[in-house]
Amino acid sequence: MPAIVGVVQVMNIGSSSVFNIGDVYKIMPFATAKTFSGAGSFNTGDGLNVSNHYSSTNTYDQDLLDQGNYMNV
Repeated sequence: MPAIVGVVQVMNIGSSSVFNIGDVYKIMPFATAKTFSGAGSFNTGDGLNVSNHYSSTNTYDQDLLDQGNYMNV
């Protein structure tokens, strides 16, 4: 089914980002990343109050491989 889209303004897009408007058959990423961060690291907003007493980030990963992005060409 065709999509009707109004005005779109894109200010910036990263090198491994996906930008789609309307109909699409397949969207697949070409890059992967693993991010470790402490509690409350990605919180955003106005007037945010975060209390994380004795917070620690566990970066131990017992498996050798994570889900890859194979066959994304």
